[in-house]
Formats: sequence, C-alpha cells, structure tokens
Amino acid sequence: MAVLEDAKGGAVAGTPRARSERGFTLLELIVTMLILMLVIGLSVPVVGRSSDAVRSRAEVAGFSAVLRHARERAVSSRLSHTVVIDPANRVMTVQAGPDGEVKETRPLPERLTVEATPPPALTVRFEPQGTSSGAEYKVKAGDIVYRVTVDPITGRVRSTRL
Repeated sequence: MAVLEDAKGGAVAGTPRARSERGFTLLELIVTMLILMLVIGLSVPVVGRSSDAVRSRAEVAGFSAVLRHARERAVSSRLSHTVVIDPANRVMTVQAGPDGEVKETRPLPERLTVEATPPPALTVRFEPQGTSSGAEYKVKAGDIVYRVTVDPITGRVRSTRL
C-alpha cells in the first residue's frame, strides 16, 4: 500500500500511515504502566527496610563514637575520663578528672536501648595511658542488636552486629 507524503516527509492527512510511523497502542501503554507499577510496588518496602537498618547502624555508631572520643580525650589531656550511661534518663555523660567535671552530656536516641554485662558496667573509665576499665554492652536499635565492647587493655571500642 502506498503512502502519500508531503514535501516535509510526513504522511498526508486522510492516507494510511506506514507501520513504522505509527505510535504505541493503548494496550502497549497499559502493559508498560502495569509493569512499572509492579516494580515500584516491590521496591518501596525494600528501601524502607534498608533505611531502618542504616538508621540503626548510625545510632550504634554514634554510641560507639562517644566512647572512642572519651578515650581520645583521656589520652590527649592526660586526665582520666569516665563515661556514665544512664538508660533510665536516656543520657550518656562524659566526666573528666578525679573531681568528675562534666565535659559532655549526650541524649540516647529514642529507639536505642543499652544493657551492660554486668549491669554495673554502665560506667567505663578511660585512663591517660589508653587503657580502660573495660565494658560490654548489648545495644538494640529497633529490631537490630549490636554488641559494643571496650577492651580493658587497649581501650579499643568495637561494635559487631549480632
């Protein structure tokens, strides 16, 4: 079947167009939209779960950072520093020197729960030589549980997911 074309190369009104010049059919558009909706519907819950995991990891990293920073302060200032964790009031307090001068108070995030093994270990002391009193914490952020340990010999703070 011949198609009449105008001077610009387009089909003339009232004449059938060649198959290659036609647009998409309504059925093709509907199928494409359904596939896109299905892909989006499946990916949204996955992104939501991964953002919770990232937020939990960040909260535990913040908890560990306070401990690491207290150790660094103890070594650099040549004064012992003590971190007191008060889960009931949801705060962490960093105290310096023998008189216990408060250097920093930081709130615990709402979703974060901290348990110490043994419970009196909610206080950890960092010495100017880099050593510590040692501690082991079970930190829950939402549904994710981490173990944060403070090595008594090196004062190193480690967090591992359980």
